[in-house]
Amino acid sequence: MDIRNQTIVGDLVLLGFTDNMKVNFLLFFVFFLIYVVTIFGNVLIICLIILNPSLHTPMYFFLVNLSFIDLCYSSLSIPKLLVDLLSTHKTISVTGCLIQFKVILLIGATECQLLAVMAYDRYIAICRPLHYHILIRGSVCCYLAAFVWIFSLINVIIPSLAMPITLCYPNKINHFMCEVQLVLRLSCDDTSLQERVIFNMGFIVLLLPFILILVSYICIISSVLKIQSAGRSKAFSTCTSHITVVTMFFGAQMMTYFRPLTESLNQDKYFFIFCVMISPTLNPLIYSLNNREVKKSILKLSLQLQ
Repeated sequence: MDIRNQTIVGDLVLLGFTDNMKVNFLLFFVFFLIYVVTIFGNVLIICLIILNPSLHTPMYFFLVNLSFIDLCYSSLSIPKLLVDLLSTHKTISVTGCLIQFKVILLIGATECQLLAVMAYDRYIAICRPLHYHILIRGSVCCYLAAFVWIFSLINVIIPSLAMPITLCYPNKINHFMCEVQLVLRLSCDDTSLQERVIFNMGFIVLLLPFILILVSYICIISSVLKIQSAGRSKAFSTCTSHITVVTMFFGAQMMTYFRPLTESLNQDKYFFIFCVMISPTLNPLIYSLNNREVKKSILKLSLQLQ
């Protein structure tokens, strides 16, 4: 390794999308609008569920957690991106960069576990309805919510703290945020161990929840097919929103973390646009448009405000 590469970095440069300020101004307004819609939609879902006693059920408890996670996911990267789009000095401290990508990994892993828990909730509701209020009672919901955070913390943050990295020049990241694989490329030392840990971590926090979701829905479909046709649509309607969100989120995450390492990592920024912007924006819309009770609560609130 040459002398230049062994020089320890103080700040990192985020290259973003382009140096063309006209394009950056356009992107600023687009991303700012998306961020405002994300904040409004998720805060609205949280407030509706908290203020409406009829929505104080396990399914909506987990939906509040999902909206909170989406708020965190988008807020960890979009504000910094908006500032950089209007700036010619697109830098971030090494400490800030390491904190950003570790917390984003934590939030992403937590959402994976939460979506698996939500699938389990639907499985119990449809396949074992008589035991639903026993198996998914209030205390169990709190334990499950705590579990997804603790499980993600153990599998994401603790390994990263146990394997600190020192970054060297060149100090440029071709991304709008600190993405873990691109950051590892700037390491002064060999990162083969960290890459193996990331792959194993991805299997535990991404692939295993996805398998659990698939198994849950296989059981759900098997049970629903035994129901008379009049009740099938109602049973499936409670799952369509969750299936849509799972497809979008896991699809984008797997495209990012399970691609061959030989492929260009420059594509990551476009996958992450979907993860941190589009998905958190669409989730409240999906759950509100496909959910009759949420639509009724929104209509009731709008009438009260008039």
